[in-house]
Amino acid sequence: MEQTIVAQASPNGTSALAIVRVSGPETRTILRKMFAVEIPTPRTATLAEVRHPQTKKLIDSLVFIFYAGPNSYTGEDSLELFPHGNPLIVRSLIDAMCQIQNVRIAFRGEYTKRAFLNGKMDLVQAESVADVIHSQTLASIENAHKLLAG
Repeated sequence: MEQTIVAQASPNGTSALAIVRVSGPETRTILRKMFAVEIPTPRTATLAEVRHPQTKKLIDSLVFIFYAGPNSYTGEDSLELFPHGNPLIVRSLIDAMCQIQNVRIAFRGEYTKRAFLNGKMDLVQAESVADVIHSQTLASIENAHKLLAG
C-alpha cells in the first residue's frame, strides 16, 4: 500500500499562518481521527479543531481544504491545512499525523513526483515546478510558468 505523505509547504519560522500538505490513501483517516469530521465538500474551506489521534489533546484550531482524488494536484485525496504559524504547532501537527499508520514525512519533490506518476502533469511541467520555486529573476519565473502551463 502506498503511504500517505505530509510536509510543511510554507517556510520554517514564526508567522500568522503556516501551510501543511497531506496526500495519499490515509487522508480521509486523518480527517476522521484528528478532525472528527466526515468528508467535507471538496475544495471548500472548513474551520475545525485538530486533535492528536491518540491523546485527543487539542493541537490547534485551523482552516483546511479537502481535495478528492483525482481532482487534486497529486491526483490523490489531499488536504491543505492552514494552522497558526507557531513552529511548535506545525511540528506537533505533523508529528501527530505521522502517528497514524502508513503516514510519513514527504521527501523533497514527492508531491510533484506523485502528480507526474498519476498523469497530472508531464515531465517538462514537473521540472518547471522546481524552476518556478528556485528562479532568481522575474524573466526566469515567467519562462517557467509558460512551460508549466504546457
